[in-house]
Amino acid sequence: MRTGEKTPPGVLALPTGAAGTSDETIAAGVRAWVGSAPLRALVGHFGGDWPDGELAAVLAALDAFSARHWDFRGGRERPDAREPAFDPATARLVLATAAALGMVRPAAPARSEYAHLVVLGGLAHACQRRVAYAAWLLRAGIRVTGEVAVLGSFRPLSEEECRSLNTVGVAPCDTEVAALDAAVRREFGVAAPVEDDGRDAGHPHHSWSSRTYRPVDRPPVRVLAAPSSDPARRRAHTADTQRFWAEHVRLRAGDPVLVVTAPIYVPFQHCDALRTLAVPYGCAIETVGVDPALPDLAGLPEPALTPGRYLQEIRSAIRSMRALHTALGDS
Repeated sequence: MRTGEKTPPGVLALPTGAAGTSDETIAAGVRAWVGSAPLRALVGHFGGDWPDGELAAVLAALDAFSARHWDFRGGRERPDAREPAFDPATARLVLATAAALGMVRPAAPARSEYAHLVVLGGLAHACQRRVAYAAWLLRAGIRVTGEVAVLGSFRPLSEEECRSLNTVGVAPCDTEVAALDAAVRREFGVAAPVEDDGRDAGHPHHSWSSRTYRPVDRPPVRVLAAPSSDPARRRAHTADTQRFWAEHVRLRAGDPVLVVTAPIYVPFQHCDALRTLAVPYGCAIETVGVDPALPDLAGLPEPALTPGRYLQEIRSAIRSMRALHTALGDS
């Protein structure tokens, strides 16, 4: 399914990623998502009044509101977020809202051919699942005319992540990009890259790496670790990796790009891709989540998704849409 088209019943469409879409149409998609009845009801349940004003003011108010009520990370990595305790009615409302916002049910790709397939990194178990899903898509007949790009960073893995990899027989990895690289070697049947480039700057926030593999009868697979755009404050995040990849590949206006992540992250990472890829390059963006029901993914670890996790990522989506709306005004 193309994001914004053929939306499953009861699921809100995201801002369209179709090539040639005007800034006004993208902004209208943002307005429809953030102003939807499910999100309004959720804000009201947590004691908030719906903000007045233009879209920029609404997004700013929702950002501030979600910071007070739905930010359980406090600047920490996702595994270190606290898990709030909710009464059953609140938990049910959060899960129903997440489903309506397109964060629960996976959707199949709409096209049979793409210019590029982009796999976003994450926690170690997610790296394994997303790379496996990308390999399954190719076996299922999805054609990629450019490359498969597997994007991550030098974020150190936690002890829990290392244990999750050990349980499925993945060799020890120390960083997110190492976990992605291990998954690529396993799922695509490759042993060594044909190209290996990068820069060790002595600090993970400044360093980068690029490894390209050439599987038999498959498009080239590039494993890329990006530097941070704000190295004094943080590691590279999703938008950094997408922007860094765009600088390494020849994106053309109209190119359809399929982005693979987990369903819970689809809204925020779709809007990040619109901001970093579609708006500046004019390419088409479709974002899908891994289907956990696929037999090929059996045995790979999958985390429990709690109401707290969903609220955190609803906040991420709001912040991503705010950044996207700001970029539209600057473009």
